[in-house]
Amino acid sequence: MSSQNHTVVREFILLGLTDNPVLEKILFGVFLVLYLITLAGNLCMILLIRTNPHLQTPMYFFLSHLSFVDICYSSNITPNMLHNFLSDQKTISYAGCFMQCLLFIALVITELYILASMALDRYVAIHNPLHYSTRMSRNICISLVVVPYTFGFLNGLSQALLTFHLSFCGSLEINHFYCADPPLIMLACSDTYVKKTAMFVVAGFTLLSSLFIILLSYLFIIAAILKIRAAEGRHKAFSTCGSHLTTVSIFYGTLLCMHLRTPSEKSIEESKIFAVFYTFLSPMLNPLIYSLRNKDVIHAIQQRIKGNCS
Repeated sequence: MSSQNHTVVREFILLGLTDNPVLEKILFGVFLVLYLITLAGNLCMILLIRTNPHLQTPMYFFLSHLSFVDICYSSNITPNMLHNFLSDQKTISYAGCFMQCLLFIALVITELYILASMALDRYVAIHNPLHYSTRMSRNICISLVVVPYTFGFLNGLSQALLTFHLSFCGSLEINHFYCADPPLIMLACSDTYVKKTAMFVVAGFTLLSSLFIILLSYLFIIAAILKIRAAEGRHKAFSTCGSHLTTVSIFYGTLLCMHLRTPSEKSIEESKIFAVFYTFLSPMLNPLIYSLRNKDVIHAIQQRIKGNCS
């Protein structure tokens, strides 16, 4: 019996969100607006933090990196998606798919641990405010962002290599709007046990470990806040955590719903809806959440507007 011929893969076809030409034009406009708002909001947040002397604190240092990751995160997927909305050939090259898969995993993991670093920062600020500047020194802050970037890239690279080490044969249509692991695994005709196991281990570990750090930090934060006698002091302490908790709830909620499930046709269809939330809405909402709920940021924006007008 002759061995099965395996397809020499040069490109994949992305099925996207819909195959309706009219709806594709509408979605192009919607996602283009979302993308432009995401870029403008996060770039403005980074520039504001870098140029305003009152925002040179650890909290805003982490926030600037969160905005940078959100820009990279959205830019990794959106341009190709927008192109496919207007194109008859909705393809992505093998190398492009590899890089999209690598960067997606790397940036998700990086964002998870930056959010965990931000929770640790809030704990130190509220639990021990007198020693905040020494406990959260510049070197410590740099370490708390370098480690997530490094860990995220190494995991993204290893997961992408495992995925693209698989043999693909037959249909090369990816049932998604970007090169995601679960639909790629569905196309494989070789044994996927190692890849599936590695995917669940990495996804489970990163989600649960970073969430554990956040929950433990907020457990100690709540205990510290309850010790504050003045109602105004308690309200101020809670308000500094509100934006971070909102961001964490949106990001973790959609990721937990998507990744901790066995890949199947039904789960992949549902994952498209969840992916829209954390790929487009979360990066767009983060700068709005932090600017609208933060008096320091609002004051910095007002100063910038006054300076430009004068």
